Amino acid sequence: MHRKLGSVTLVVENYDEAIQFYVEKLNFKLIEDTKLSDSKRWVLISPTDTNETTILLAQAATPEQQQAIGNQTGGRVFMFLHTDNFWDDYTIMKSKGVSFLEEPRNEIYGTVVVFKDLYGNTWDLIEQKKP
Repeated sequence: MHRKLGSVTLVVENYDEAIQFYVEKLNFKLIEDTKLSDSKRWVLISPTDTNETTILLAQAATPEQQQAIGNQTGGRVFMFLHTDNFWDDYTIMKSKGVSFLEEPRNEIYGTVVVFKDLYGNTWDLIEQKKP
């Protein structure tokens, strides 16, 4: 049996501004953008073209969902963006105005830095040490 994590939902304020941030600033790929109704779309993004794991951008539709924007994990790091070239990704993201909360640091597991997305969710950019 082969299993994988398909998609993770990210509640956003606005589909188009979220797409713009992730595609232009983080260099994600827009995998799908399908209109489901006047107010709902199926929007999938991914760090690569492979589609292995995607993020479903879900525009908040209720007050409860609105409250989750930017704080989907109660202040903990929300996502971990793995890279095989930390310094290139870090430099490009910084040049595009991505907000970093610290300077890059070397940890026992690899090189890492925390950044915020456009809504304030925190992410780790990480290049794991090779065994």
